[in-house]
Amino acid sequence: MTTSMLSIQTACELAELFDSLSDPTRLQIISLLSEEDEVGVSELVAKLNLSKSAISHQLRGMRDRRIIRTRKQGRNVFVCLDDRHVAELFLRGLEHIQH
Repeated sequence: MTTSMLSIQTACELAELFDSLSDPTRLQIISLLSEEDEVGVSELVAKLNLSKSAISHQLRGMRDRRIIRTRKQGRNVFVCLDDRHVAELFLRGLEHIQH
């Protein structure tokens, strides 16, 4: 790990990541995905009790920031974390607030 100050570009990219994680619905999605390798969008709709369009909107932003990736199988769409570091960051955040 480096001890020098972050460049402005790195700081902006990190701020965008943290901004992406600052939404309760997105955190619920990450919570589910940190426990399972892959979850169907229809399962997210049922578990979060939100409309498919609301879930799709959240997933689009998360996909754009490479937090998740999607896979289509026929008419079904499945979601998984794009990087396990996100799950680790999520779990560290939980540890922090429970401390």
